[in-house]
Amino acid sequence: MKTKNLFLFLCADALMMTGCNSGSLNTTTPVLKTASDTASYYLGYLQGSGVSQFKMKDFNMQSFVAGMNTGIEKKEIKASNMEMQMFLNNYFQSLQMKLAEDNKKESEEYLAKKAKESGVDTLGNGILYKVEKEGNGPKPTATDMVKVHYKGTLPDGTVFDSSLERKEPAEFALNHVIPGWSKALQNMPVGSKWIIYLPADEAYGSRGNRGIGPNQALTFEVELLDIVTPEVPEGTPNQNKK
Repeated sequence: MKTKNLFLFLCADALMMTGCNSGSLNTTTPVLKTASDTASYYLGYLQGSGVSQFKMKDFNMQSFVAGMNTGIEKKEIKASNMEMQMFLNNYFQSLQMKLAEDNKKESEEYLAKKAKESGVDTLGNGILYKVEKEGNGPKPTATDMVKVHYKGTLPDGTVFDSSLERKEPAEFALNHVIPGWSKALQNMPVGSKWIIYLPADEAYGSRGNRGIGPNQALTFEVELLDIVTPEVPEGTPNQNKK
């Protein structure tokens, strides 16, 4: 999430519509009896999720509530809206930079450790892989569409995406995915199951993605089920027919 977007989450006018009981700051069990209750809970959840992306470990809930109540009561404070926005932008930019530095160090250490494990080989560009099962089918090309089962995890073991949990294989074209996926799957025969270890440059880079921080290495358990031939809609002329 961009810093400006996070600021808008924290300071949106909708926030002024919510009340807060300072005697129950630590609760995560809402009482949702009315539509207003639900709206308040969702606003709080979205703002909390935004803050958590920046790993703000010293987040002060009491200060947050005090600021919210000050806004609700329309009391003046020393800082102008512009000053508050500039402070928050600078603050979250610094957190993002620190997070990127920490993730880069952690990812480099993680990949260096994996590279020493038995059975782990390299494809180049820092991509590591381990063959769990070797298939005997054809290998896809860069423009092929494939059907796979996969599970993606962060270096700490957190699962951020899984077709296995959804109990439904995923289908996508290899030229529409992150570079490391495309490169690795082009080396996998159909029927293979690999564990792929991707450096950030072969994944989501310094920007990250939803649930994935900047400069994070990623691990994928991937089973290549098939190379998919896109269905041609009925009535489409056969371009190869003379």
